[in-house]
Amino acid sequence: MIQERSTGADAPAISAVICTYTSARWELLVRAIDSLRRQQCSLLEIIVVIDHNEVLLSRMRQEMPDVVVIPNEGKPGLSAARNSGMAAARGAVVAWLDDDAEAARDWSARLRDDFSDPAVIGVGCSIIPRWEAGKPGWFPAEFNWVVGCTYRGVPTTKQAIRNPLGAAMALRKDALDAVEGFSSDLGRFQKNAAGCEETELCVRLRQHNPEWVVIQDPTAFAKHFVPVERTTWRYFRSRCFAEGLSKASVSRSVGSTDALRAERSYVARALPAGVLRGLLEALRGDASGLLRSVAIMAGLSWTAGGFVVGSLRSRGGRRAYLDAAVRGNRRLAKQAQ
Repeated sequence: MIQERSTGADAPAISAVICTYTSARWELLVRAIDSLRRQQCSLLEIIVVIDHNEVLLSRMRQEMPDVVVIPNEGKPGLSAARNSGMAAARGAVVAWLDDDAEAARDWSARLRDDFSDPAVIGVGCSIIPRWEAGKPGWFPAEFNWVVGCTYRGVPTTKQAIRNPLGAAMALRKDALDAVEGFSSDLGRFQKNAAGCEETELCVRLRQHNPEWVVIQDPTAFAKHFVPVERTTWRYFRSRCFAEGLSKASVSRSVGSTDALRAERSYVARALPAGVLRGLLEALRGDASGLLRSVAIMAGLSWTAGGFVVGSLRSRGGRRAYLDAAVRGNRRLAKQAQ
């Protein structure tokens, strides 16, 4: 259990960073920025990184004069965009918020309190789904990570974790600098669902300094928008498979022991409990409980399948993994049209 710390003079300044790539999310982006402007604890700055979109870059600079707007100076993709934001940040802590998320008013205050402990170099938050058309009855809470939200199995008390979820998280800048930030070989590229860059980064952080601690703070809240197209069975299947591919890539990068430690506990404890819970709910008259149990078993199978495919393709090198992820998500994009 991580002890609570009171915010004091030693609490570091926070730079908030939002990465975005498309004008299609403009209204969501404005809501995300407004949530940062309304923080009870003032942020040092709000930085928006535009990922290779000159039209959006120009619009942001014209309409958001109080925001630091910069282009992604690296190759296209979320990891390089995050690194660009990290490089521009002046705060001792860099807090990332997705362009379709909204931070609670006390979000930055909670983070400042957490980082008053010098051993803490990263903080994960409670990310609550904001469903566009309601949560499907078949969708299990154990798989909320499919839509970028906190899932059943994540600690519900403040304690050490391996890595945070990327929709709302914070890391010390000096620690990030020590490992040269996110790997640009991982992370989303527009509609490509490849991910796990946060996992790979945090494993490298701990390998660099085993005394560094990343914690989960359940009291630091953010809401994450979930569009209706991400509530389909087809998206669920594709996202699970992409996660398996990503985990295979992370395992190659930092070793399977560190890369899969949290997943072993999740598979051994959270998922069996979820299957049993769904079956009991079905017996009590909730027909959707059976569907949730089936979804857990199917999601595990698809994720494991993606990991196996990614591991086998590693013999052809990292390029094979990236090509597989791109092909799979091109199919997803076409099916969603």
